[in-house]
Amino acid sequence: MSVNIQIPASSHRRDRDEEPFLGSRNHAGGENFLTTNNEAEVGPSSKTASYRNRSPMIPVRCYGVDLTPDNIAVAMVYFVQGVLGLARLAVSFYLKDDLHLDPAETAVISGFSTLPWLVKPLYGFISDSIPLFGYRRRSYLVLSGLLGALSWSLMATFVDSKYDAAFCILLGSLSVAFSDVVVDSMVVERARGESQSVSGSLQSLCWGSSAFGGIVSSYFSGSLVDAYGVRFVFGVTALLPLITSAVAVLVRETPVLGLARGHNLSLVSHGLFENSKQTFVELWNAVKQPNVFLPTIFIFLWQSTPHSDSAMFFFTTNKLGFTPEFLGRVKLVTSIASLLGVGIYNGFLKKVALRKIFLATTILGVALGMTQVLLVIGFNRKLGISDEWFAIGDSLILTVLSQASFMPVLVLAAKLCPEGMEATLFATLMSITNAGSVVGGLLGAGLTHLFGVTKERFDNLAFLIILCNLSSLLPLPLLRLLPEDDSTPNSKGSGDIEMKSN
Repeated sequence: MSVNIQIPASSHRRDRDEEPFLGSRNHAGGENFLTTNNEAEVGPSSKTASYRNRSPMIPVRCYGVDLTPDNIAVAMVYFVQGVLGLARLAVSFYLKDDLHLDPAETAVISGFSTLPWLVKPLYGFISDSIPLFGYRRRSYLVLSGLLGALSWSLMATFVDSKYDAAFCILLGSLSVAFSDVVVDSMVVERARGESQSVSGSLQSLCWGSSAFGGIVSSYFSGSLVDAYGVRFVFGVTALLPLITSAVAVLVRETPVLGLARGHNLSLVSHGLFENSKQTFVELWNAVKQPNVFLPTIFIFLWQSTPHSDSAMFFFTTNKLGFTPEFLGRVKLVTSIASLLGVGIYNGFLKKVALRKIFLATTILGVALGMTQVLLVIGFNRKLGISDEWFAIGDSLILTVLSQASFMPVLVLAAKLCPEGMEATLFATLMSITNAGSVVGGLLGAGLTHLFGVTKERFDNLAFLIILCNLSSLLPLPLLRLLPEDDSTPNSKGSGDIEMKSN
């Protein structure tokens, strides 16, 4: 669950998605993608018909989803999110060895870097309301890629303090968060009214692309740090966000006409204000409904239990002597395990009631998470198992469980969205989920400091792991807040994964 041995991530979404020693709960929020909807307003059935008529050839499918140019673009954006894991080990070693930070300080910086994920509805409103160069999607994907390239370029050259590092990591996180919102605003009308099974297939393609990106970058994330140092890795990473900018050309989008000559800009500003006010009122009316508000409380609490990720990273590197190259190998194993977790959910769990999935994965995660105590006290060596092999096996099992247990969070968030508020409400729900992860990280940092765990002292680390692990059981009595029937979409058609642009 939440007490995994994990390398602190520089961006939230893939916090915990492809990092070494990933626990059974994925602290990341992530959503789904579909195709853009910037055409004239027509009925869903006619849109679906026109979509099918465009492709006389048999479409290529992955995870049960047609690989249209729009879906390829979104899959590539998620692939970039995964492949950015190339710099995660470099960031962790840079904070620990170059800046000489303690585990608690590292956890705080990691939590700070996730702040851009807490205001995702704002990005959606900006993208919908303020087109750049005539486009609401393409232009912002290009801008997001350039911002990410800038942040990692600064890390490779000028950054030399914890405050500069925190700022650049924040910029990189903002880049990923904004591009994530843009691709989530791309709509596939054929997903409307479909079952949880179809929604799960879309989520599987989304997270499968990210996991594949993590596999691509996994081994080299450690070997490059060993061979060339962290600055070189940051420089290579600066090239990767440019892929997001490049795939923007695949997005089929109708250009938005500019302002007519002589149009009163004050009227436009007033219109934007009224539009934002109306959106906020509609959002509040949707969130305060019991069938949305109560499950949201559960998701937040489920994500906000503390974890000991930073402390375990310091223990495995400073105490056990794990090298960057070995941690890169572990990262490769966990990336493959993450993809395996997506496949297990897509093949066996997407038709299972969400209550049962949350209950089973939470209890199983707590039990398996306790195995980290064996690594801390050295009991595995008494069994004849080396620290390296034990860490690899433990990380493999916990990562599979982590990914399989987080997929229902995404499906549940999508199912809660009523028609007409999909993009804004979905982004709001995922922001709340990310806020829970931030709270969990800060609580973990506080407990790490309280137990006296530093970069050199690990006497109380076992107790920290046990406490964080058991805390994952606290939200289970609130499982009643979740919908009883998760196998079919609700009456308003919110069972789809669609993020319709408002």
